[in-house]
Amino acid sequence: MTNTPQELSKIYHRRFVRTAAYRDKVWKILTASFFSRWVRTDATVLDLGCGYGEFINNIRAARKLAMDLNPDAGRHLAAGTEFLQQDCSAPWPLPDNSLNVVFTSNFFEHLPDKNSLSLTLRHALRCLKPGGLLIAVGPNVKYLHGEYWDFFDHHVYLTEASLGEAVEIEGYQIDLIHPCFLPFTMVKAPEYPLFFVRLYIAMPWLWRIWGRQFLIVARKPPL
Repeated sequence: MTNTPQELSKIYHRRFVRTAAYRDKVWKILTASFFSRWVRTDATVLDLGCGYGEFINNIRAARKLAMDLNPDAGRHLAAGTEFLQQDCSAPWPLPDNSLNVVFTSNFFEHLPDKNSLSLTLRHALRCLKPGGLLIAVGPNVKYLHGEYWDFFDHHVYLTEASLGEAVEIEGYQIDLIHPCFLPFTMVKAPEYPLFFVRLYIAMPWLWRIWGRQFLIVARKPPL
């Protein structure tokens, strides 16, 4: 079963409030130094499973939307961001071909099952414009052991290969796959100096050493 909104509020408050300021600083670097290459400043972007808005608050885009079942998420979003509080596997209240980018980080593993993941990918594909991008980051269980299960709300077991297959089944074209990208988690992890983050992003060979999350960039086929 999907966690209720009330359960999500408790889980994420316990997990993220203490490190919220540091996480925001890290995502300022990640958006500016890395993810901005795929997001034009005139784009319409949806942050799927937005959490406390670390990505959507920091990326530059003309129109910003954020979706999460947690009712607390909306309070952390910057002014002007449109908040959709809903189950992502239910129909999205957005027109066809209306989004340039759907971004998601550390979210698909929280869905209750693979059917919910397939439905979510289907809704995103409908809403993306032809040529629009799905950018997905998440823990790669191929490189993790018991620590994957340290989070009570982890349900779906994914690798870059299994998510890549799911994405292609739903009709996307894959542009890029990195099996190893970011380290596993910032929860209960040291708050490293921010220049380490800049160094890590600038040196992809380091990803093969410390990366435990995949990165997939997939595209809605053009008409």
